[in-house]
Order: sequence, then structure tokens, then C-alpha cells
Amino acid sequence: MSATQLAAPAETGAEARRPARRKAANWRGRGWRVRLPVFAVTTILALLVLPPLVILVRTSLTDYSAPGDDLTLYNFTSLFADPLLYVSAFNSVLFAALSTLLSLIIGAVVAWIVERSNAPFKRLAVLTTVISLGTPAILYVYAWVFLLGRAGPVNATWRWLTGTRDNLVDIYSIPGMVLVEGFLWVPLVFLLCSATFKRQNADLEEAARMSGANVFDTVLRVSLPMAKPALLGLALFIFIRNIEAFDVPVLLGTPGGIKLLTSDVYLAMTRVPPDLGHSSAFAVIMILLVSVLLYFYGRVSRSADRYASVTGKGFRPRPFDLGRYRWVGGAIILLNFLLVLAAPLSAILWNSVTPFVRPFSIAALSNLSVGNYTQVLTDPYYLDMALNTVIVATAAATVAVALTAVVAWFSVRNFPGSQALEHLVSLPIVLPGIVLGVAMIQIALRTPFGLYGTLWLIVIAFVIRYMPYGMRYAQPGVMQIHRELEEAAGIAGAGQAGIFRRVVFPLLSPALLAAWLFIFLLASKELSIAILLAGSNSKTIAVAMFDQWTNGQAGEVAALGMIWTVLMSCLAALMIWLTGKDKKSEGTL
Repeated sequence: MSATQLAAPAETGAEARRPARRKAANWRGRGWRVRLPVFAVTTILALLVLPPLVILVRTSLTDYSAPGDDLTLYNFTSLFADPLLYVSAFNSVLFAALSTLLSLIIGAVVAWIVERSNAPFKRLAVLTTVISLGTPAILYVYAWVFLLGRAGPVNATWRWLTGTRDNLVDIYSIPGMVLVEGFLWVPLVFLLCSATFKRQNADLEEAARMSGANVFDTVLRVSLPMAKPALLGLALFIFIRNIEAFDVPVLLGTPGGIKLLTSDVYLAMTRVPPDLGHSSAFAVIMILLVSVLLYFYGRVSRSADRYASVTGKGFRPRPFDLGRYRWVGGAIILLNFLLVLAAPLSAILWNSVTPFVRPFSIAALSNLSVGNYTQVLTDPYYLDMALNTVIVATAAATVAVALTAVVAWFSVRNFPGSQALEHLVSLPIVLPGIVLGVAMIQIALRTPFGLYGTLWLIVIAFVIRYMPYGMRYAQPGVMQIHRELEEAAGIAGAGQAGIFRRVVFPLLSPALLAAWLFIFLLASKELSIAILLAGSNSKTIAVAMFDQWTNGQAGEVAALGMIWTVLMSCLAALMIWLTGKDKKSEGTL
């Protein structure tokens, strides 16, 4: 047999493999088949994201005191001419900076002790995080008002010990607001820092100890520098969220006469008649401030690779032996549990079983009852609010996760036009909740059908608000799925929809479920958007708590909050479990 005859079958085999390779390379399709789905999703996102921004800018350039078609800078000039703007801006920055510092110190320290040391009581830190994530912020603020108010146990004990008439803590001051807001963010800081410290390579810390460094020197010179970009990025993220915080500035700052940017926007919209131009100009300023902060946050995140300590060389995280200091670490965990969870939860529980607000006392034990729980569980008003919240949170989480799952797939697989998709889905992060609420009110008032005051308006606003959060779960999930699985499905004849439905979605489902639960938790306790958009029949649990608190129904608010906290804590526990389970599978697909 000649060499030519021997080579013929090989050439035939190569020719047979070429169509399969070409089909694998073009599994996404060509021409309009690959561009049409991206265009459709881009159109949906553009219709959701761009109108609020356009409306805000347009309204901020309209002088409602002299109606006309001409655009003007009147609202901005009058705003910048008002000295109170600079007071509000200074108070907002000071409040956000101090709150961020407090939550970062406590949360990062507890996270390092839990993840990197052999200290006891670690389960208490996890329990604190789970229950806190399920507790509405307004309920948390109410608890600290009871504890740190003038008649609260902290100030009452201080006056009894010192014989003075002065209070130890003024909850309606900047320090009091910082204390509450800082404690409010500790659980999330702990959760995010835990992921960072858990993946640090212990070899560097052990090398420092072998070189003679003590525990504190090792932490300060090795552990913290390795986590520097993650901690700095987290600090910027928490600072941004504190700048746009609503609950504490309105519930504590307004009664104390302390103006912040978010409370100014809220007051401008709730006065009669509402000052749309003034509030929109305020909103545009907040968007610019948040955009600048997000720019620096992005720069910090991009430099994280320079601090990588985990390589492919048999990495295995090991706990840090604190020696005789392990009980100091346990005491810090216990103190965090008492301050962040036990104290406020005890205050809520106490008020839920007392017929009226009264301090902790043995004499009051005889008057404890479950009357508030009976009222909450039997009153149709509360049941309707709970149903509204479930509907809104479920719809918002479902739509947001569905959109971001598709966008993440398009983005990671580099579909034509996917960069525009990624920018659109990330754009709402520059919109603080109160600002988005102002924009959605104006959109609803301009629609030809009755959208204002309905649940669907709140759902649309929540979808816009939480799409960036869904993207942060979906995108890393898609990155873990190897392209070969989709190419194999394409070779077998599956189209885009079939590949996504039968290959990508099942593998991505743990990350999507965790994203759904996280967005559901956030939406169920969101106040800044719902309080502006809710009508008489579309109030959520957070709005109901706000209304009942301002009406003096503290016992019913506490009982409603306890029931809701128990339910949401179960979902928070499931979310944390799914997130941890999904991280364990990284690199296996």
C-alpha cells in the first residue's frame, strides 16, 4: 500500500472533524439570530433604566414657579445659593464616614477572628448575621430609640449611677445616628469580609510568626495588608450606601433637627405642594456624588490582583492559633452578639409583649401579654401589607434575576453588543433609593394609565434598583461554567434558547437562587422607595411599620417586626447556606 493511500483516510478524518469544529465555534448563531436576542434585552433594559435618569435631569432643569418650555438652571442656582445645602452635604459625609468606620472596624475584626483564628463562640457571629439580615432597618432603629432614648435603660442607668440629669447618649444627634447606622451594617461587613479572610493563604502568617512576630504584629503587617484592596473597596461600598441611607437620617436626624441630603429630598417631595424641581436638583447632585465614589470603587477593585496570596500550590486555609488570646477573641464575638443582635432584639421582644411603651422592670412582668401579636395576626390591614410585600418582593426578585441571568450569559460569552448590556444593568447603582423614588413618581404621573399608587410601580422601581445586585451573583456563576458544555450542546443541534435552558440555567441555578433570596430580603424591607410610591392599598411591611410608629402604635410595630424577622431570618439562613455551597464548587465546572 502506498504512502498516498495511507494518508487518504487521515485526510478524510480531518475533513470530517472540520464541520463539527466550525459548528462548535458558531453555536451562538450568525447575523440576526445572534444579534436579535441581545437587541431585545438591550431595549428592555433601556426602557427600564434610562427614563428615570432623563426625567430627573429634565425636571431639575425646569422652573415650576415660572412654567415654560425653556430649560433653566434656576433650581441649581437657588440650591447652591442656600447655605443649608452645604450643611446637609457636610452632615451626610460626616455621618457616612463615621458610620462606615464603625461598621468596618467591628465587622472586619469579628470576621478575622471567626475565619482565621481558633477563638470560641464562632456560631454566635453567624447567628447574628443571619437574624440581622432578616430584620427590617426601621425595626432596628426603633429598638435603639427605645434603648438609647431619654427614658431608655442606658440613659436611665447612667443617671442613676452618676446622679446627673444629663443623658449619656443622645440618639437624635450625629453620634447617636452613627452608632445605630454603624451597628446596622456590621452583619453585611462581617459576611463580605469573611469571604476575604477565608481565602487568605496561612503560609505568610505562619512565616511571620516563625520570624518572631506576635499575634498583633502579624495581623497588622501581614493579614490586613493582604486584604487591603478588599477592605478599601468594601469601605467605599458601605460609604456609598450610608450616603444614600434613608431610615436613620429621617427617623433620627429629622426629629433632632439634623439635615442630610436624603432627608432633604424626602421633605421636598412630601411637602404640599411637592417641590419637584428642588428635589430633582438635589437628586442629580446625589447621583453625581455617588458616581464619583463608584469610579474610585471600580479603580480599587481592578487593583485586587496585585494582592493575591492564593495560588495553585496546594492552598489550604488554616486557623491562626491565638494561644492565650483566644478567649479575648471569643469575648469580642460575644460583645458583637450582644450589641448588634441581643440588645435590639430584646427591646423589640419586650415592646411586643407590653400593652404600652415602658422601660424594663420586674413590676411590668405582670402586665405582659400577647395582645399585640393577636392584633397583628387577625387584623386584615397587616395581613394585606404582608401579602403586598410578598407580591412585590417576589415579582421584583424574579424579574431582576431573570434579566441579569441572561445579561450575565451574554456578557461573559461576549455576544455582540454585550458591553452595552453590562453598562445598562449596572447603571442603576448610581441611583440612591430616595432618588429613584422621586424619578418613578414623575414617570407615573406622566403615564396615560393609572400607574401611580399601585404595586406594579413599586415592582418596576425595585427591579431597576436591584438589577446590579443580581448581576453580581449571576456573572461569577456563569464564569464558573466552561464554554465546552455549551459548545457540545451546540454540536448536538441545540439553539441559543435550548442551550441556556438545558445547560446554563441548571448549572447556574444555585447562584440565581442565592441572588433571588438576597434581592427578596432587600426588597421586603426597603423603605426609601416604597414610602414615596405606595398608595393607600399598596403599602408594604416597611411602610406599615413607619406609619404605625408615627401613629404611636409601638407595640403592634414590635409584634409585626418580630414575626417578620423570624420569617425573613429563615430565608437569610437559606441564602447564606446556598452562597457557601456555591463557593465550594468553584472551579469544578
